Parts: sequence; structure tokens; C-alpha cells
Amino acid sequence: MAARDRSFLHESFEVGIAMKGFDGLLEFLGGAIIFFMKPSQMNDLVRKICEHLLARAPHSAVALHVFNASQNMTDSSTKFAALYLLSHGLVKALLVICLWMNKLWAYPLTIAVFSAFAVYQVFRFTHTHSWALVVLTIFDVLIILLTWNEYRHQKEKRQNSVSSEALV
Repeated sequence: MAARDRSFLHESFEVGIAMKGFDGLLEFLGGAIIFFMKPSQMNDLVRKICEHLLARAPHSAVALHVFNASQNMTDSSTKFAALYLLSHGLVKALLVICLWMNKLWAYPLTIAVFSAFAVYQVFRFTHTHSWALVVLTIFDVLIILLTWNEYRHQKEKRQNSVSSEALV
């Protein structure tokens, strides 16, 4: 593979995992906030946000969907959402940190975890028909492919390093 192509793929990998890490931190933070909110507080917050959005775009399908979904929030569904965001965000952030530390074992684990996320997102799409899930899944598949490419490169680089040390 040409050095220029390799550099582009490596930079794409780094940007992609940085985005995933940032997203993981935001999910974790959001989960922590939601964990301590009562459903009534969540409903009030969502209502205020949606009222603002609906004032600008009265027929916004996303705002209407979020508003309607928030009205059915119970204490258990709020806790589930919080725990989901906390665990999902923490796993992503920790995997990204391990990738930045160039831990070879983290590459296949990241591929497996992001693949599981993608499968779950496809499953959720069959129920919600949310195109945001499709976009997110495409992004996840792209990150999986970039991670696989980076893993192969890092593994080859380490094997070449071991081979050259054995010759000395």
C-alpha cells in the first residue's frame, strides 16, 4: 500500500476513533445526568427543548417523536436509559483510550464491540425505522474497517520489529 494511502487511512482511523471517544464521553456524561433526574424533570426539560424546536419548525418529526416519547418516561425507563448511556459511553471511551495507547489486543476487541453495537442498531432500526440509526451504523462499519486496517498494520509493524531485533 502506498505511503500516501496508508497515511490517509491512518489519519482517518485517528479522527474516527477520536470522534467515537468524544461521543463516548458525551454519552457517559448524559447518562450520569439522566441517572439523577426524575422522570418529571426529564419531561420538563424535553418539553422546553421541543417547544423551542417546534416554534421554529412546527412539523419537525424528530422533535414531535422525542416529545411524545418523553411523555411516556417512567422511573424504570429513565434508569434504563441512564445505565445504557453510562455503560455504552464508558465502553467506547475505554476502548478508544486503549487504541490510543496502541494496545494490540484492543483492536480486535473494538471490532467485536462496535460490530455488536452495529448489529443492535440494525435490530433497533427494524422497530423504529430511524434513519439516524442507519447513518450511525454506516459510521460504525467504517470505523470497524479502519480499525481492522490499522490492526493489520500495527501487527505487521510489530512482527517486523521483532524480526529485525532477532537478526541483531
